[in-house]
Amino acid sequence: MSRKRKNGDGTVRQRADGRWEGRYVTGYDDKGYPKTKNVLAKTKRECTEKLEALKRELGGIKSDKVKPDMRFADWMEYWFENHAKPKIRPSTQVGYWDRIRLHINPELGHIPLNKLTQNDLQQFYGRLKKNGRKVHTDKYGEGLSDRMVRMCHATCRTALEKAVQDGLIRTNPAIGCKLPPKKAREMQVLDRDELQRFLIQARAEGYYELFLLELATGLRRGELMALQWDDLDFQTGVLNVNKQVCAVKGKIEFSEPKTKTSIRKIVLPPSILDVLQEYKKTVFSRWMFPSPVKYDMPLSPGVAERQLSRILDLAGCKHVRFHDLRHTFATLALQGGMDIKTLSAMLGHVSAATTLDIYTHITDDMQRQAAANIDRGIGKTVPYEGSSEPGRGIPSQGETSSMTDFQPVPRKQRRPGTGCITQKGPNLWEGRYSPTWIDGKKHARNVYAHTREECEEKLQVLIIEMKTELAELKRQKAEGTLPPQGPRNGKKGRKKAKQSK
Repeated sequence: MSRKRKNGDGTVRQRADGRWEGRYVTGYDDKGYPKTKNVLAKTKRECTEKLEALKRELGGIKSDKVKPDMRFADWMEYWFENHAKPKIRPSTQVGYWDRIRLHINPELGHIPLNKLTQNDLQQFYGRLKKNGRKVHTDKYGEGLSDRMVRMCHATCRTALEKAVQDGLIRTNPAIGCKLPPKKAREMQVLDRDELQRFLIQARAEGYYELFLLELATGLRRGELMALQWDDLDFQTGVLNVNKQVCAVKGKIEFSEPKTKTSIRKIVLPPSILDVLQEYKKTVFSRWMFPSPVKYDMPLSPGVAERQLSRILDLAGCKHVRFHDLRHTFATLALQGGMDIKTLSAMLGHVSAATTLDIYTHITDDMQRQAAANIDRGIGKTVPYEGSSEPGRGIPSQGETSSMTDFQPVPRKQRRPGTGCITQKGPNLWEGRYSPTWIDGKKHARNVYAHTREECEEKLQVLIIEMKTELAELKRQKAEGTLPPQGPRNGKKGRKKAKQSK
């Protein structure tokens, strides 16, 4: 019986023509299929030697540098570039590299790979928990969250497991480390009254169709932003979910959905189709939810998240994440009687077991309600009037839910000529003024501040400066004293203007 080669060593086999072939996986394509290179030889020994040479050529770090006593930082970089990066999505690559660059290498990078111990890792996790945070310490404290500590551990463990497979170390020191307990993130859902207020305010802000479709389908944020009008068949009501978008270092990137089962078809209710049919008449883009500032690009997931937070505040609802709207859809679907298998297919989960695991508390309530219904059917028990507690009865038939009298907060429209202000981050605001310059084009300049009030003040100063400068240029143009090339927008333009004077 032939000896099985370790993972990552490549494969060696004898072909039908008698020659030996060595094959090595160099990466993975967009669909997850492996990309390989091969070598051929007359003997198995020669083929093995050629395969090892190919691996060294593709490895990034030369074979004489990949050795047991190499620095742990060098091994982490080598492992990330050659083994982790080709298999994961761009957005996931950023998370991996940030953990390596910011936390793992600064703390453990100087230790030789074969000298790294479980105690080194255990102390490292303790330091992360105590004072490992690099930014926003005033807001979140000096220590990292339990989840981030566990993610750093998972990165180290996977990299060290590869070192074991390659024969660089005998055992994985990360196995057996004590970690912060894994806590399930509390699921936040909007109740029916909050949903009404939320959708009323979303209509006033111009985002009604986006959030209505999310609450009717439970799509992931990236899947919703990636929808095009060609993905929706208005005749059949079928919505094709076959792509997603994500923001990587401020740039929008497109990819396939999270899993194979995430590529799915969803049938929309007629009422939703009617809303989208009217909405389409106002959209002049192939994207269902286009970016208001970038041509032929979808709305950024980050912008959608910020608009959600803003609308929730104006509607007086509790703060939830965009993903919690997906939970809200699933909760309402289960409470409305949808079976787990259908809900799992709509959400794009790998299996119904995943759906059951996430929404156990909802299905438990449904089971208690079903038991109460059976009890009333068999034992003829009478429900408690007005009680909606699972297992304790149902509301009387005379009860009806009344519509809310919530009035949306009027949307503030800035007057023409006053610029615009945009929130770029938790503590970063951008002010922009774009007047029409003497060349007939709009020239924009920006100011930045930590608060909206500070940004407003800086923007007013900028507007006065630009209006004064524009008035002077118009005067020079009228008198014929304007230089051949007037000052352009930005620092370079202003610098040339000063030099010309």
